[in-house]
Amino acid sequence: MANRTISGDPLAALAAHLSAHRLTVELTSRGLRVVNPDVPGCCDESGSASDLVTCRARPEDFGNAWFWTSWGEPIARADRITDAAVFIRGYLTGAGR
Repeated sequence: MANRTISGDPLAALAAHLSAHRLTVELTSRGLRVVNPDVPGCCDESGSASDLVTCRARPEDFGNAWFWTSWGEPIARADRITDAAVFIRGYLTGAGR
């Protein structure tokens, strides 16, 4: 099966959604840097809670594109922007810590 594509750039769509919710976003060559400026980070190198979100195929879901955390946890299918935003906002606000 060939790699499926999603119309438009899913990381750009996610960036727009997260930006509307007062998170700082930056599209980079490595992925989408998302920062919550209202929550302190883990260490001196990270002054605010942040993550680098990527988008790639998930073999367990027939190769569909998914958003992923920097530590390799699947977030949501790339066509589920709202679900991904809720998940990301949750862990960048300290929910569940």
